[in-house]
Amino acid sequence: MASLGEKRLFLLDMDGTIYLDEDLFPGTLPFLEAVRAAGGRYLFLTNNSSKSVDAYIAKLGRMGISAVREDFLTSVDALIADLRRGPGYRKCYAFGTESFRDQLREAGIPVTDRLEEEIDCLLTGFDTELTFRKLEDACILLNRGVDFIATNPDWVCPTWYGSVPDCGSVCEMLFRAAGRRPRVIGKPQPAMALLALERTGFAPAQAVMVGDRLYTDIASGVNAGIDTAFVLSGEGTEADLASSAVQPAWTFQDIAALHRVWEKERST
Repeated sequence: MASLGEKRLFLLDMDGTIYLDEDLFPGTLPFLEAVRAAGGRYLFLTNNSSKSVDAYIAKLGRMGISAVREDFLTSVDALIADLRRGPGYRKCYAFGTESFRDQLREAGIPVTDRLEEEIDCLLTGFDTELTFRKLEDACILLNRGVDFIATNPDWVCPTWYGSVPDCGSVCEMLFRAAGRRPRVIGKPQPAMALLALERTGFAPAQAVMVGDRLYTDIASGVNAGIDTAFVLSGEGTEADLASSAVQPAWTFQDIAALHRVWEKERST
């Protein structure tokens, strides 16, 4: 394991790690500015498939963070890359938001949100526009035997008032109803982290995955062979560490605490 002070590429989860809902954590902006000033790089990696990158750019802009498309990797990016490598589907049922469907359409993936005979794959994302019809359609398709792919396994998405069901919870409902589980693309799979290394040119030893979930963020870094930092500002707790087979290289209260240790180790 490399020293935290040696890290130059920070792969940052978003909700629960650098902000919560619409509130930027106080330590986020100073940390991002310090990484840039030191000649490092950060990328925002999110399993949340309900919003486009443009929406995230606008959201961060409202919080005072200037960002461009190249600063992001999402589970939809990883899904599109996976579909392009795959066998090629006639039509995919996109179980998610309209933004989710638009991102897939723009990438040339044939999608629909209506039952059609030629559908041979069910794509499931975090759906903030969930309806019972979508659940029913998904069960019909799963019983037909179509392929089943999910953007992420997160049980919940943190908000200012607590949590709401995320893609993993919906997939669990579908499993209880139809008896089938999806193949997962986003974190904890290593695809997003490995794609980040490929795009930036940094070596694994120079990178660190930072997130608030052991079972997605930290597991993704471990699976990709890079060091990890667990922050307690979102979903994950210290109690989770005691019961988890997945363990981070470092644990911090929040991004500000990580920043302090990184600066201290860089200066020694």
